[in-house]
Parts: sequence; structure tokens; C-alpha cells
Amino acid sequence: MGVWRVSADLLAGSRFTLSPLAETTAALTVLGHPVGPWQQAFHASHATAYGAMLDEHPVRRELGARAWRPRRGDRPGWMADFLSPAPSAPGMSVDDELEVLAREWDDERIRAALYAVRPGRLPDVLLRDGLREELLGLYRWLWTATLESDWPRRSRVLQADVVSRTALLATKGWAAVVESLGHRKAWLGDGRLRINGYDLPDRDLGAATQLWFVPVHSNGSWVAWEEPHRYAIVYPVTGALAAPGPAVASSGALERLLGAGRASVLLRLDDPRTTTQLVALTGLPLGSVGGHLKVLLDSGLVLRRRAGREVLYWRTAIGDGLAATRGRG
Repeated sequence: MGVWRVSADLLAGSRFTLSPLAETTAALTVLGHPVGPWQQAFHASHATAYGAMLDEHPVRRELGARAWRPRRGDRPGWMADFLSPAPSAPGMSVDDELEVLAREWDDERIRAALYAVRPGRLPDVLLRDGLREELLGLYRWLWTATLESDWPRRSRVLQADVVSRTALLATKGWAAVVESLGHRKAWLGDGRLRINGYDLPDRDLGAATQLWFVPVHSNGSWVAWEEPHRYAIVYPVTGALAAPGPAVASSGALERLLGAGRASVLLRLDDPRTTTQLVALTGLPLGSVGGHLKVLLDSGLVLRRRAGREVLYWRTAIGDGLAATRGRG
């Protein structure tokens, strides 16, 4: 299985962070293979323009086509390392991350990464000079055309996820956090972090100085590194499959009892969430969410706890019981 050997100091110094560039890579995966309603909606909104851009830039098309190795049986899928750079600092802008990418990846290194993913002769267009500029152009187009206008909302959801995971770390430790990041991930103890279930050699992170955990809007996860010092685990954000929008009343008993808005808030508190995340997921105004939370708190249906500068809310057992009545009315 794929295991990273992590020192106690590296784990203690690890951090959650947002990465606009990782979010852009996630958008690229969705444009290639949409899964589920929210990804299909994103694909429908941007696929035509994306295809037209690739028609105008054949090098970018070939870069995208050659940068992936599909999963087959026990053989893991893979993406070229230039599509999964690990963050080098917290809170970087997309321009900051692209500057680092441009500094660390020249044409020859990009070609070597393509060979590593899919051995064999590269198309002639990928043997010419200018691969780095084409890669940067692909990323910039994806960011400006598909993500930039939605980044404020997306970043709120991502940040709320970070707060929730941090609270989980404080209450249940690293084992619970790692397990929550995705399928087959686990803290095995004795400095062993399982990142997938494939039969791969252990990777010793003894020289690493940075370990990041990065949420993105994706249905899958991947790892990233700039060896030997920077490593990251990129994982799907909680709530990515819950499309934002106005809460809609249904004929269920819970909505009739509490009202559509308050029921919508309660239903989304199966995991600890902040008011910011609730605003993003329900589409309700901040003031309305705050008002609903106060009533739910006073009624004993939810609890709250401060985690750093944020306040987390989640359902009590009574709240869970009420939430379970949805759809039975």
C-alpha cells in the first residue's frame, strides 16, 4: 500500500491551507471527467469554451491528454507532477502559485514528467520550446474562465472545511482527521501515514519540512510534492456535492415543523460547520442563518463550540432525531 513515513515534528508542523492552483487542477479533472450532478453542471457551463480554447492551442490539448494515466485494475492512476505542485506557503494567491510553478518547471522537466506518466515518444508539438508558457497559459485560462468569479464562495466553503477538520483534530486527533480525508487514507501509527491502498513502496519524508492538507472541489483526492522538502494531500471538500442555492421547502414533516429555512440549516449540521459554510450551502443571508441558529440553540437542537476565530455548530441527539423525520411526512 502507499505509505508515507512521517516524523513527529513534520506531523506536528503540518497545516491545512487553501490553494487556488489545486482548485484549478480540480476544475481540470471535472472538465475531463464529470461525476455527479454538481460536476456535470460545471462541465455543462464551461466545456464548450474549454474545447474552443484547446482548438486554438494544440500544445495545451496535448499537454492535457498526455498528463494523465488512467487507473486500470491494481495499477494506480496518475497525473503528471506539474499538475500537482505542493503549496510553498499558506494563503498564496493563484498568481503567487503560478510564479512558483514557472520558477520550478522548465520545458525539459515538464517533458520528463510526461514521459514518467506515459512512456513513449511524445507528439512533435510537445518537443518544441515553450511548454512552460503553454502550461501557465492553460492554468490562467482555467482560473479566469471557470473559477475566478466563483472563488469568494468556493473559498468560504473550503475555509469552513478547514475549520471543521481543525476542530476534529482538537477533539479526536490525527487518526480521525486522516480517515476523514478520503477512501483508504489512515494514520497507522509509528509515523506511518497511508495515502492509498495500492501496493507501492513506502516513501520516507525524512527530509521534508512542509506537509500540507488542501481541500478542493473534487470527487477524488491526490498527493503532491516538490521533493524532498514539500508534500501535500489534496482531498475533496465536505459539502462539494451540496449545490449552493436557496433553500426549497418540501412536503416533509421537518419543514412543516420548523420552516424551510430553519430545517435547511439543521439538516446541514450533521458535521460541525460555521455560519460562513452554512451561508454558502443554503444560499440564505448571513443574518437569517444567525437567527435560525439562535432558535435551534435555544431549543436544544444544536450545540456550538469556538475553534480559533470561528464558531462551529452541530446537531445534538435531539436534533439528529428531528432531522431523521425529513421525508417521512
